[in-house]
Amino acid sequence: MVRFLMVFLLGTMLFTCATAQNNYLPPPSQDYFSGRTFTEADSLRGTLGPARANYDVTYYELHLDVDPVEHLIDGYVDMEYLVTGPLPILQLDLYENLEIDRIEQAGKNLRYTRKENAVFVQLPAGMEADSTRHRMRIKYGGQPTEAKNAPWDGGFVWALDQRNRYWVGVACEGDGASLWWPNKDHLSDEPDSMLISITVPERLFAASNGNLREEVELEDERKKRYDWFVSYPINNYNVSINIGHYTHFSDTYQSADGEELALDYYVMDYNVAKARKQFKQVEAMLKAYEHYFGKYPFWDDGFALIETPYLGMEHQSGIAYGNRYMRGYLGGLIPSDMDWDYIIVHEAGHEYFGNSISVADHAEMWIHESFTTYMEALYVEYHYGEEDARRYLESQRRFVTNEEPMLGPLGVNFTDFKTSDHYYKGAWMLHTLRNVLDNDPLFFGMMRSFYQDHVRSIVSTKEVVDYFSEYAGTDLQPFFRQYLMHPTVPVLQLRHNGEQVEYRLQADVLGLAMPVGVFIKDEPVRLLTTENWQPMGKGFGMDDVRIDTSRFLVDIQRQQPEK
Repeated sequence: MVRFLMVFLLGTMLFTCATAQNNYLPPPSQDYFSGRTFTEADSLRGTLGPARANYDVTYYELHLDVDPVEHLIDGYVDMEYLVTGPLPILQLDLYENLEIDRIEQAGKNLRYTRKENAVFVQLPAGMEADSTRHRMRIKYGGQPTEAKNAPWDGGFVWALDQRNRYWVGVACEGDGASLWWPNKDHLSDEPDSMLISITVPERLFAASNGNLREEVELEDERKKRYDWFVSYPINNYNVSINIGHYTHFSDTYQSADGEELALDYYVMDYNVAKARKQFKQVEAMLKAYEHYFGKYPFWDDGFALIETPYLGMEHQSGIAYGNRYMRGYLGGLIPSDMDWDYIIVHEAGHEYFGNSISVADHAEMWIHESFTTYMEALYVEYHYGEEDARRYLESQRRFVTNEEPMLGPLGVNFTDFKTSDHYYKGAWMLHTLRNVLDNDPLFFGMMRSFYQDHVRSIVSTKEVVDYFSEYAGTDLQPFFRQYLMHPTVPVLQLRHNGEQVEYRLQADVLGLAMPVGVFIKDEPVRLLTTENWQPMGKGFGMDDVRIDTSRFLVDIQRQQPEK
């Protein structure tokens, strides 16, 4: 019989922290990103100076005529906004390769200057902070940035479908919506609603976000105009247009309380049969996410999938779908015995985290991607079971690199993460937290409560950590500091003192203590690890100890005795 000491953690205080410096969550050290350079254009885009901070956009109207032959766009944006502080100069954003014809307000042309991709508009004197809604029109046009590898780099996708007909899409996360329309291109400010009006050659159909309000034939120009309306706040990079020979079909989803959600699908006319079969998975996805987080957040605008010439993107209420009606991710990525569409499950997860709950800075994109990637595992858990969900997560561990922090530098338009750790490592961080808490009702209650209390809002890393700490009744900041702000994960160190095995936790965050699940000769044991050496037991060696890698993202290090 094997004899060993099992150390269990009791009570609510799961973490301890020896130093006061861990009682806050500052940005990560710039040392981790010392090889990156930030230009003046980055600062103009990423910083909230007075020319941006002192006004709040309430509404956009985007009117755009798209020429798929010449790859040109021409149109205007009407922007309604409130002045919230001194604002002699207002900063807009528009890529410098697009020309501005004029900017006007209250019937008068306004003076402006341009620098990099920023536009500085001189406002009339006497504008003060009050409840007056001002309306500015920006007339512009030109040849927009073309994406080389959408959606990983931003721009227009000028493509041809299988029948050699024009097929156009736009994806711009990271690069910013200002690569194709003028706006306040900062994640902190979302309009309350938006009209998207697209004019295209009459033989083509234009699909966008929200609901189609009107379809107008412009007979003199042999064009058609499609007016789409978004009735909820929307972040700018989620606005998109899709142009092609689309066929539309629809369905409905009934929520647990009996309310019906409109489901709309826009697919290439030769893919209707495939789409009708593949998109039946939408109901299973919506049911799983409703179970964990609540009803789909943009109910009045409906849920839509729009086939695109690129892989996919979480465009709010009009998700870009380009997975070619295959299982997994273009036929791979998920375990071979599972059959579900990765793009449907992942991108629709972003309707909850990314679109409903958003961040104000790209450096905090872990909130979008980590939660959504973990939602994939929750989808599997709901439909397949917890064991399969852990197996799915284990299949993703090979993508965790531990090369840099998941939290980037703030205020500089940082999008240049070298790895996908803010997806996969972030999901594993949440999964590890679940198993550290070892209380699924608490964990899932916390996740659902956080989502419900922040639905359709902008959050920060600090707000997430503070909320989770308060809900769990313990200080989770040391845990999040380690996983978010340092490249490496905690290490369970083992040594043999000549009589028995001892263990401790090595971490970058001083004083971090957390339970870690291990197997000792295949028997499960839950250790409360601290920075101090503790006895584990006798009758076994260090090689008999292994981490429970289905539940914890923790490394192990066996120290050899000194000779």
